[in-house]
Amino acid sequence: MSRSGADLALLLLGGFRTLVDAAIAELARRGYEDVRPVHDFAMRAIAAGADSASELGRRLSITKQSAAKTIAVLQERGYVARDTDPHDARRKRLQVTPLGFEVMRHGEEIFDDLRRRWEQQIGAAQLETFEKHLTALVGAQPVRFDTAGYLARDLGGSS
Repeated sequence: MSRSGADLALLLLGGFRTLVDAAIAELARRGYEDVRPVHDFAMRAIAAGADSASELGRRLSITKQSAAKTIAVLQERGYVARDTDPHDARRKRLQVTPLGFEVMRHGEEIFDDLRRRWEQQIGAAQLETFEKHLTALVGAQPVRFDTAGYLARDLGGSS
């Protein structure tokens, strides 16, 4: 039986949600019940050099206001801090805190474990083939953050 294109899109979305929901649940069991996917994306962008709300907004294709709200949440939770720029005392630069890096490390471990579970369910060769096919279809970097509103719309906003 052939599936429709919409069915394929829903299967892919279902796979994404299954992994993300399991990761969020495991992070909560580990004591990080306040982490959402957008927080991880933001922390990774900050760790890679997005040191202001404007730059974070550009990198994640969200508004400066959404970026500022995400930053405020991350600061409140201790995952990100603002430090004085050594070259301009008037400017504050964003940095991921040790706690933020710890959360990101836990997330990576969890996703690796979830991948191993899928591998056990369908077999290593099948999962590798599946990943090769997905890479061929969507490219080596499957998620693009240059689509306006992607994170806020599809990943639950910034709170």
